[in-house]
Amino acid sequence: MKYCYANRRHTLYPDVNDSWSPDPNAYNDAFLGKSAEIGFDGLEIGFQVLESFDDDSGVKAFGKRLADAGTPALAIRSGGSLVAAQGYADNVDKLSRMIDSAELVGADVVNGALSAPARQPNGRNSSPGWPVSQDASRDAMIYDYERLADELRKAADKAAPMGIKISVEVHQNSLVDNSWSGKLVHKLVDRPNFGVNPDLGNVLWTYDTPEEPTETTITELAPISVYWHCKNLHRINHPENERSVFLRVPLQDGEIDYRFAISAMVDADYEGYMAIEGASAGDQFYQDQKSLSYAKGIVAELDS
Repeated sequence: MKYCYANRRHTLYPDVNDSWSPDPNAYNDAFLGKSAEIGFDGLEIGFQVLESFDDDSGVKAFGKRLADAGTPALAIRSGGSLVAAQGYADNVDKLSRMIDSAELVGADVVNGALSAPARQPNGRNSSPGWPVSQDASRDAMIYDYERLADELRKAADKAAPMGIKISVEVHQNSLVDNSWSGKLVHKLVDRPNFGVNPDLGNVLWTYDTPEEPTETTITELAPISVYWHCKNLHRINHPENERSVFLRVPLQDGEIDYRFAISAMVDADYEGYMAIEGASAGDQFYQDQKSLSYAKGIVAELDS
């Protein structure tokens, strides 16, 4: 198992940055040094960072700076719906650009969460923890998946000669939000460099009541996984309001059984990155080091 830092906070005194679209200069010596010190093999980089450069030379130089610091770019985060009419063309083009950017920075995975912006004024069906979820698999038709597979197949074919894998994240508000939909899109795309990202946290928080046990999700999807986002949560259900809220915690402290999940991935001979989605508040490095140490400890137990 290799360990990727999918940090969800990007703050280290005296700098405060937007975690989702930090200035490339936020990846300074202090931040990169601390990320390497706590034991990550490299980083997940968002498309917003790479698109801030004026040309390919800037992207390539950024990748070299990360690698020289001992924290190379391992995965690129793209995303956006490839079937919703609004934004479709931009998202398809973005996915293609991120494949090119991945080659420039030396990353070998491009991961996408295929959700669209909220279409309801109150956002109730596009935020976690409600009884409805925008663009969910339970409301989809087979031609939605066939259209999605067409775009993902093109992306996989472009990425293959570069040695890059295309990953679709199991994610709320998208066609791929549970085990059966992940298996369906994998079968339809049918490319050796395409697979899923079985993000169990997203399964837990899509609805007010989880659609399936996370043990089912990971057992079904481990054999077809090429990337893996890992986060953990506490679910607090308010049945009278048909609503659940969630608290992010380190991997060993939440409701998802990561001993079971890691065991399933190891049993499936998974050789990709375990990308730890870090803390979004507080001391990220303290919390994320706890998660990383826990994960490495479980893998060491299984290997022995």
